[in-house]
Amino acid sequence: MTIRLNRRTALGLGTVATAGTVLGAATPASAEVTEAAPTTPARAARRVATSYTKFSTQAGGNWQAYVSVARPDGPPVVAVAAQADQRIEAYSVNKIAVATAVLDKIDRGLLTLDQRVEVTAAIVVPGGDGIFSLDGAYPSSVTLGHVLANLLTVSDDTAVRLCGSVCPAAELNAILVGKGFPNTQVEPVANPNRFFLGTSTPRETHDLLRALVAGTLLSPASTSFLLGLLRSPVAFTDGMRRTMSSDDRARIATKAGWFADARHEAGVIFDRSGAAVLTYALFADGQANPDDFGATHPAVQARAAMGPRFLTAVDRLSGTGATHRAATRRPSNGG
Repeated sequence: MTIRLNRRTALGLGTVATAGTVLGAATPASAEVTEAAPTTPARAARRVATSYTKFSTQAGGNWQAYVSVARPDGPPVVAVAAQADQRIEAYSVNKIAVATAVLDKIDRGLLTLDQRVEVTAAIVVPGGDGIFSLDGAYPSSVTLGHVLANLLTVSDDTAVRLCGSVCPAAELNAILVGKGFPNTQVEPVANPNRFFLGTSTPRETHDLLRALVAGTLLSPASTSFLLGLLRSPVAFTDGMRRTMSSDDRARIATKAGWFADARHEAGVIFDRSGAAVLTYALFADGQANPDDFGATHPAVQARAAMGPRFLTAVDRLSGTGATHRAATRRPSNGG
């Protein structure tokens, strides 16, 4: 069998599962415009399900997803459950899990954000996404905080290896199992400090994000740090956040993953006070244009259409749990 590789070979290969079912899919598409903004979690969930069904169907291919809407008086309302327990190659969405393991070690006093890691020519992923493969100034060193910022905003590939230098694959997987995520695992290789980004399920990715915003995954400081990166203006804008204002983008913490023909994205939408109101894990593959890693890929276009509709669906609802206010970001003209 011949396997065609592309520019992200350095981070891992795998297969992606076929699509499944959607809760609420029986709601007709025309219902999408009957209520400007739903006023109950159940109605919002139905609106989300309708939008998901419409745009994932238009994009084609295979979709696996889990999406929920927060409910103040009980567990969240499930809007979408499409093969939610199918183990999938998560690609760069699993960088959230990698960062979680590193921050867990920081919380336990084993690492610090300001400690420096060495960046050698040998550790840089040739042609990889991100910053480190572009600057060409090695050897050098950067702080671990700088590594995590590049890992989660511009999705830097070399940052994965730098995380592995302080949190080997076996330890990383054990941390995630201990936190209740046995299917969210990196794939070890011969070098204990290297790994492919591995697998997750839509439900586990969703639940990891729910635990993060609930404050049960990491310390308050690490939670704030991680969410700050995922909500920052430089974080992924081709998908859910593409056609949004700056203020609306700041209400979404998101991470995308792309490799071969897969185009994934997972994140959290916050209400205006900063409480989590919707959590999504969207995994897709098998669409047209597998060599298109830009905003014109069908699955990315589908998520760009879903994003504003998901936000509108929950805009009149209140989230639950802790509040996480977005940091104020203002452009600078230097000086």
